Amino acid sequence: MPLESELSFRGNDPGAAKYGNFINYYTFHSCKERTDNLRASMFPNVTDEIILCLDIGCNTGELTVELFSTLTKTYPKSEIKILAVDIDPTLIHRAQEMFNHNSNITFMTLDILNDGHNALQTFLCSHNKKLFDIIFCFSVTMWIHINSGDDALCAFLLLLKEKTRCIIIEPQPWKCYKNAQRRMKRSGSYFELFETLQIRDNVDKVIEEILVNGNFYKVYESPSSSWNRKIQSYHLNKS
Repeated sequence: MPLESELSFRGNDPGAAKYGNFINYYTFHSCKERTDNLRASMFPNVTDEIILCLDIGCNTGELTVELFSTLTKTYPKSEIKILAVDIDPTLIHRAQEMFNHNSNITFMTLDILNDGHNALQTFLCSHNKKLFDIIFCFSVTMWIHINSGDDALCAFLLLLKEKTRCIIIEPQPWKCYKNAQRRMKRSGSYFELFETLQIRDNVDKVIEEILVNGNFYKVYESPSSSWNRKIQSYHLNKS
């Protein structure tokens, strides 16, 4: 888990957050634009009594709550349970305060890269499940990649494939990396691994190649959002 000082934004710019843990994130990237880009075909055909989901990088939970609402309509005969995780305990505490009325959403501070396997396995076991039905990963891949390197990005994507039957993901293209580095430099800091990354201009294609290599296939890709992101859906082969 990063030190508390590493989780603070740099300089006077709340947008210069090392791990993407922005303050008031959903005031400038609306939840609705993301949920409007979701389609029924993106979700797996599941009839279980409980639909178990994971939202990685949930920030203060506004999008998680909107996803919960979408899922209750998609699976009207099932109970929706969501584990929502973020690396920043301050954001998680705020989410818990705002949405403590919804007992079907569990907010947890988690460094997914270093502590993810055991924490996720414990949550799955507590619900007698071997896999999450859906994992949501909105604009998270860059922060793992730019802070921890190429191998860490690959390991993260493999972890997703190991833990779910459906991945709904919004990768950040290389342009976002360059913008993040410029913003960090203006604030007096920088991403130390930025220049050493080998996966660069084709990062979104590499992410897709890793996800479809083996037992997953791509189901759907949304149009680009106003901030140039596409939401993709990948399903686990049943065979």
